[in-house]
Amino acid sequence: SKVAGAPSSQGCVVTRVLIVDDSPTQIAVFQRPLENLGYVVLTAANAEHAFEIAKSESPDLIFMDVVMPTMNGFQATRKLSRTPETSHIPVVMVTSKNQTSDKVWGLRQGAVAYLIKPVDERLLIEITNRLTRPRTHHGFDPIVGRTAPPPTNPDSIGHRRR
Repeated sequence: SKVAGAPSSQGCVVTRVLIVDDSPTQIAVFQRPLENLGYVVLTAANAEHAFEIAKSESPDLIFMDVVMPTMNGFQATRKLSRTPETSHIPVVMVTSKNQTSDKVWGLRQGAVAYLIKPVDERLLIEITNRLTRPRTHHGFDPIVGRTAPPPTNPDSIGHRRR
């Protein structure tokens, strides 16, 4: 059966999220609430491993830390977005770097959003739900990671059809 909060476009299809961070603590901060909602969480402690998982497992969404040894999150996101087998996977940059220039750079590398640590759990869930639904990103602001409400149909609000 379908788990509330973990939508999929095909009934019982499982939604998989890859969390990339060299900190086990940060991975746990993301992993717990997502697993509680029924998402399958894959993890990688570095960008190279993340790239291999992305190619072999094709997750529905990737949360990518920026500051990691060897290959940083910007480089990894650029590689993912330019590789045909992984270019369709949305990447959300997650970091303590709160400079506008870093945010813009992350988006230019192919990220669809940029979140600042510590990430609020409700925002994490909202973004995950938003980005793993069928590809409609209406009203999504990638810099702040918040969404505008979808347009409403006046016929469906507050009254019944007779």
